[in-house]
Amino acid sequence: MPLDENSLLWRYVGDRRFVMSVCRATSLQMLHPAIASATHEFSVVQSRVFVHKRRTTPCVIRSAYEEDFDAVRRIRYSHDHFHGRRPDGRRYHALNPEVFLFEHATYVDALFACVDTFFGGLEPDDRERLYAETCEWYGRYGISARSLPTTLRDFHEYFDDALATELDPDPGLGLYREQLLRPDYWYFRALPTPAVRAIQHPVAAGHLGLTPSRSDRRSLARTASMLRAVDAVAPGRNIWPYEVRAKVLAARRPS
Repeated sequence: MPLDENSLLWRYVGDRRFVMSVCRATSLQMLHPAIASATHEFSVVQSRVFVHKRRTTPCVIRSAYEEDFDAVRRIRYSHDHFHGRRPDGRRYHALNPEVFLFEHATYVDALFACVDTFFGGLEPDDRERLYAETCEWYGRYGISARSLPTTLRDFHEYFDDALATELDPDPGLGLYREQLLRPDYWYFRALPTPAVRAIQHPVAAGHLGLTPSRSDRRSLARTASMLRAVDAVAPGRNIWPYEVRAKVLAARRPS
C-alpha cells in the first residue's frame, strides 16, 4: 500500500497532535523493561525522557514519508548499539524483533488515539486502511515482520497480550514516573497535565496509579477543540518534512 500525499498515515503522523499523543506511547514504552533500560543507559541526557523523544520522534515520523532516508538508517544503526541487561539480569537488545515491534505498536496505538481524540475518529474501512499503512511504515525499518499483525483486529489481540505479559514497572517508573505525568519538553508539554492523564492507555494509567477523572477528560476535549482551531489557521506549524508539506496540504484542500 503506497504511502503518499493521499495516504491517511501522511495525513496524521506529521501533525503535531500526534507528537503530543506520543506521551501515551512513551508511558507504555517505559513500562517495558528492555526499552526503559536502553533509554536510561543510552540517552544523551539520561534523566530526561522527553528530551530523548524530541531527538528520536522526528526520525520515526520522517521514516513514514521517505523510505530511503538517512533517519531510517540512523534508527537501525543506533538501535544496534542498544543492548545490555535489564534489572532482572536478562539480556536485552533493542533490535530484537519482539522489542522493536512492541515499540512500534505503541506508536500505532498512539496514532489511533490521536485520530480518535483530535480528529473525531475514522470509519471502520478507513481504520483498516490506516492500520495497513502503519504496516508499510514498519516495513521500512528492515526489521523482521514475521510477527507483525496483518489486520487491525489481530493487532489489538497482539497488543492486549503484550501489555498483559511483557510489562514491568521496574526500572522505568522509578526513573521517569513524574515526567510521564508532566511532559516538560517540545510539543509534548503543550498538553495540560489533566489532558496527559486522560490520554494515557488504561494499562499505563493502572501502573501509574491513575484514574482519569471527568475533569481530566474535559481538559483533553478542550485541548482538542483549541488545536483544531489553531490547525485551521496555521497548518504549516506541523512537522511534516519540508519537501512533502506542500503535497500534504494540497491533498487536504477540498476539490
